[in-house]
Amino acid sequence: MKKWGFLFCLLSCAYLTFSTTILEPKVEIQKVDDYVKEEDKSTSKKIHKKEITEKQIHQGNLLLVNQEYPVEQESIKSDIINLFSHSELTQGYGLMDSNIYLSKDIAIEFSNMIAAAKKEGVRHFSITSGFRDFEEQSVLYQEIGSDYALPAGFSEHNLGLSLDVGSTQMKMAVALEGKWIEKNAWKYGFVLRYPKDKKDITGIEYEPWHIRYVGLPHSAIMKEKDFVLEEYLDYLKDEKHISVKMNEENYSITYYPISGSRTIPILNNSQFEISGNNMDGVIVTVYE
Repeated sequence: MKKWGFLFCLLSCAYLTFSTTILEPKVEIQKVDDYVKEEDKSTSKKIHKKEITEKQIHQGNLLLVNQEYPVEQESIKSDIINLFSHSELTQGYGLMDSNIYLSKDIAIEFSNMIAAAKKEGVRHFSITSGFRDFEEQSVLYQEIGSDYALPAGFSEHNLGLSLDVGSTQMKMAVALEGKWIEKNAWKYGFVLRYPKDKKDITGIEYEPWHIRYVGLPHSAIMKEKDFVLEEYLDYLKDEKHISVKMNEENYSITYYPISGSRTIPILNNSQFEISGNNMDGVIVTVYE
């Protein structure tokens, strides 16, 4: 589930403007603590501190899971459900079998995306795999090898945020469904996790069927800059803070390194979401 609260927004930011075409961002970094003090005096708005702990590094929708960064127990989504038992969430697509599991939140987002595809005449989707426990992942890894799978505990499928999507007509690499996903999934918070020409970064061959939920505006930024998750998280660490304007919505995204515990500035009446990166910090996304 999303964690909402209030976060103070930094003054000097980078801006991304999205319409039908996403434009290149301009980035400017502002020191956080200096601005907090200035803003507090100039606006008289109440600011308090929210404590962030190391545990939160391993929770959220932006967790990096690969050969180097494994799934922690607290990383696994707490709302995993059997989709076969929730027909209200599987309208418009099929299930390969009766043992497809996924985060309920992610299943809702996926259903919204499939409904949008159906309006465009693309309607032959199925889910072939979703959440896998460590035992199931281990069996799969032994069967298909390291080019197309990761060991148990090192796969995104162990989180509940990823799923394999198929077409009932043909292979996803050539199917209309696969082409639609590659072009449009970002609009609904999903990314193609293992795209072409990125194996040197992800360690995994091209998988046109494997999508991962990261949420907006992150999926839009990744699409616009042609980033995989590894590249995007490095980008946020380098820039520290960016602001994003997408259609009529404004977002502020800040990376905070975490060692032990620390506090971040909170301003009343701002919604925010916190996600760890599963490495060394958290990303705070403000919905302004």
